[in-house]
Amino acid sequence: MKPYNEYTKINLDYINYKTEELLELAQNRYKITIQVANRAKRRKYEDIDIVDDYMNKPIVKAIIEMVDEITEPEILDD
Repeated sequence: MKPYNEYTKINLDYINYKTEELLELAQNRYKITIQVANRAKRRKYEDIDIVDDYMNKPIVKAIIEMVDEITEPEILDD
């Protein structure tokens, strides 16, 4: 039986998959890591309320957004 805590709500497999996808798409792992960190930091300071919401951690949102931007550029064309 898995212990229940706030992190069991997060689909960790999905986050891991998206992280690996981002690293595979990146030409430079160091550069993409810095970009994700900077985006997450910027998001953290722009929206103070998301710090308490475990489903919307800035780093998770930054990873998912960046993968979507790379894999689905037509989203940005709207």
